[in-house]
Amino acid sequence: MAIVFNPSRGATLGVEWELQLVDAATRHLRQDAREVLAALPSLTEGGQLAKVRHELMESTVEIVTDVCQTVAEAQRDLAGTLDALRAAARPLGLALACTGTHPISDWRDAETSPLQRYADLVEQMQWLARRIQTFGVHVHVGVTDGAKAIPIVNALAGYLPHFLALTASSPFWSGADTGLASSRAVVFGQLPTAGPPHLLDDWTAFEDYMDTLLRAGTIRSIKEVWWDIRPHPDFGTVEIRMFDGIPTLREVGMATALCQSLVTLFDQQLDRGYTLPRPAAWVVRDNKWRATRYGLDAIVITDDSGHTAPLRDEVYELVAELEPVAARLGCADELKVAGEVLEHGAPYERQRAIRAGGGGLEDVVDAAVLELAEDRFVTRGEVARAGN
Repeated sequence: MAIVFNPSRGATLGVEWELQLVDAATRHLRQDAREVLAALPSLTEGGQLAKVRHELMESTVEIVTDVCQTVAEAQRDLAGTLDALRAAARPLGLALACTGTHPISDWRDAETSPLQRYADLVEQMQWLARRIQTFGVHVHVGVTDGAKAIPIVNALAGYLPHFLALTASSPFWSGADTGLASSRAVVFGQLPTAGPPHLLDDWTAFEDYMDTLLRAGTIRSIKEVWWDIRPHPDFGTVEIRMFDGIPTLREVGMATALCQSLVTLFDQQLDRGYTLPRPAAWVVRDNKWRATRYGLDAIVITDDSGHTAPLRDEVYELVAELEPVAARLGCADELKVAGEVLEHGAPYERQRAIRAGGGGLEDVVDAAVLELAEDRFVTRGEVARAGN
């Protein structure tokens, strides 16, 4: 099976941001994506190229950038669509937010979007699909040659805990604290073709593996392979899908800068004849679990021999290593937001701080709405004052 990879002209960007439709009065999710999208005809036309799209559940609206050259351009693109979406949602009594799961809504109240491919997914996966009332961010980074795609995916697999811990935002599920930094990683990761990428030798091995899955009837299209990081042949990108729902545009910019800088670094290293790192599969799986459970407080495995280090230290060192690459790409300021997250808390930590300060889960929802609206981190005290 030949799969054609359409190479990109440099480390171009595309970002997909899944947003919650929140009832402004009750703070619960509303299953009103159809009404919202109907109010935005100019942004919903174009099928796969639409700027605003349905997702699996009617509580979700996904906004998508055009192909962008820089992180700042991607942020401006998202901001423009977000403004239009907010204007359409407000008259319906809806607010917008983004966390990996909604703290208080029950997944059993969710409604599936009116698209056949989602109906087929639910029919095939049953309970596994019906409970995916989750929200994430996907970042596409262009790759200049298809032969580089698999080595870059392999190398990026070593950074799953970094991607997840910086954005983990789903400690709560159906009104309860799960004890995890990211319950979304578990809920979505239970799909049969989700989870860490398979570490393959080259593009031919990827073609052979996809052909095997199709022949076996495991998938009907390679788009049904929902790895945490995967090559996207049509777009000519590597797609990083590890991020939880990200509450602020600033943090989306951080995640995008991290991806663009890493992919650019690996792309250039391949051009210079280097062999990229390829972590052992057990290390990748174990580290993803550690970040899922402990977030930035995880102690992660740093090599195939089992040596470990604090993930906070690893994130700090990674950001420092990428600073020169980010400066050349023009996204140094966006990358520095990672330092603010380390200082002030990842989203899951900010949510739990509200609960520890005496706030309820409704306050957690209010904080997420305010963070998205004002593009900044919100404290428990601010939510309490707003409630009064």
